[in-house]
Amino acid sequence: MAFSVLLGAFCALQLWEGSSAVTTVFVQKGNDLRLDVQEHVKLEEGDSFKWRFNNSINVVRLFYNNNPIINPTYKGRADVSPQNHSLILKNVQQSDSGDYTAVISGDKEQRVAEYKVIIQDPVSPVDVTVKSVSTSTESCNLTVSCTTQDSHIHSTLRCDNQSCKQEGGERSETTTSGSSLRIYLLNDSIICNHSNQVSWTTDLREIRPLCPIKSVTNGSTATNVWIWIVVFCLLALCVVALVFGLYTAVRKSKSQCITVLM
Repeated sequence: MAFSVLLGAFCALQLWEGSSAVTTVFVQKGNDLRLDVQEHVKLEEGDSFKWRFNNSINVVRLFYNNNPIINPTYKGRADVSPQNHSLILKNVQQSDSGDYTAVISGDKEQRVAEYKVIIQDPVSPVDVTVKSVSTSTESCNLTVSCTTQDSHIHSTLRCDNQSCKQEGGERSETTTSGSSLRIYLLNDSIICNHSNQVSWTTDLREIRPLCPIKSVTNGSTATNVWIWIVVFCLLALCVVALVFGLYTAVRKSKSQCITVLM
């Protein structure tokens, strides 16, 4: 009995030949899906070719020298290329997620393509929000938040007159819908990215306008201007004093000359 079971399993494996590599494909909901057959398919008399969904539903069947037969459930949405036997599935929905197998049936069944298809919705927009700002004469601290429809993430930044740094570096997390939410610093801008395998959205805020550290720099500039004004005035006074001294010396010299002549 046990030998018969093992023999039956062995025979089933022999009848189910072909590539065991499964390719994962991500498609955005509403787009069209194309699944290719990498191997050359040549049907002999009595053979049939089919694309099978979840090992139970024949989406399309093609017989030797016959037109393809489309499953009524997929009428208007599914088609097969007569040249390379690729499956085209239009306007995919979440219910189209699953396993797709291309099979040639004859004396034995041979798999010529296998795919795991995952249909995803486009991600929702992401928004950068500044929660708080604290400043001093030397630095500015900001707490920012990235928010999506179903998730959010926070990060703290510290800026000085030279640069900004993100505490703990880039932050990311996986949302409840399976998408990725990232917040990171790039060229004095805080960037939020919300993405999955088929779509992405981004929002950013420039940091410098939010930090009034610039006022410190402007104050220093104003101080420098006043210093230059004072220096200029002192130099002007020195020049005036020098000219006046020379003028006085010349007049005194002329007076002495007149006195001698008299």
